Amino acid sequence: MSNAPQDAFTGTKPVEERHRLDEAALARWLEANVDDFTGPLTLHQFKGGQSNPTYQLVTPAKKYVLRKNPGGKLLPSAHAVDREYRVISALHPTGFPVAQPYALCTDESVVGAIFYVMDMIEGRVLWNGALPELSKAERRAIYENKIATLARLHNIDYAAIGLSDYGKPGNYFARQIDRWSKQYKLSETERISEMDALIDFLPRTIPAGERSSVVHGDYRLDNLILHDSEPRVIAVLDWELSTLGDPLGDFTYYLMNWVMPHDGRAGLGGLDLEALGIPTQEETVALYCAQTGRDGIDDLDWYFAHNAFRLAC
Repeated sequence: MSNAPQDAFTGTKPVEERHRLDEAALARWLEANVDDFTGPLTLHQFKGGQSNPTYQLVTPAKKYVLRKNPGGKLLPSAHAVDREYRVISALHPTGFPVAQPYALCTDESVVGAIFYVMDMIEGRVLWNGALPELSKAERRAIYENKIATLARLHNIDYAAIGLSDYGKPGNYFARQIDRWSKQYKLSETERISEMDALIDFLPRTIPAGERSSVVHGDYRLDNLILHDSEPRVIAVLDWELSTLGDPLGDFTYYLMNWVMPHDGRAGLGGLDLEALGIPTQEETVALYCAQTGRDGIDDLDWYFAHNAFRLAC
């Protein structure tokens, strides 16, 4: 059971009919826009639940990854691969673990949607938060590196790398709560008193001391590529929800894994973490705070309530 998501979502498959691209047009564009690109070109599609179709581009000398908008009419900022390209282009020169970006195509006539091409990072994508295939020491080291990687992202001076207009700094939670409340009300089919109570409670009780950083928006185990043999993150994937925001939104969303029930995915709830070698929730908070210059996180329950509200919406 524990390997079901691993098997279903890892690796590549033939390109689905509905996701086929004009390979000749793509090859011409790659030759004109990606340094050292040399065909012939073969396309595969990655398995997994990406909302942006993602392809492996194979040439005799090198492998690349292509991510494109789904096509069709999109909500503003939804699936915005141009934003993904911008953030990884800013982060890559800092040494933060993201794939090297090569080129962005905003001409939808090439493959039917905006897309970008980046380096193909070879490594491990794991789905089961218990890391059953690894030793106790390896589990500990991987979790510590995941925490350190997120802290490193939050410590980057976003203005210094040209991302001062990547989002609106300040009032992050107020804007998030307002946005999700409106979305919820628009799709509401029955009154749920607990949701109404949260819509009232959350904006009145936002903790003080907000900071701003680049936030990933969906930091979790299966959005990371780990080194094949070393316990470290070599690439953070799927930046489509990234923006400027309060880093505690990012960190406490990740921390929800410690309370979500274990079902073979990232949730750790109910597991004997000490026996597995995985840091406890308290240790995880302490590690993150030590690396981001905090004394601790007050009001953790508030952040969990906010994250649960967001997931419910």
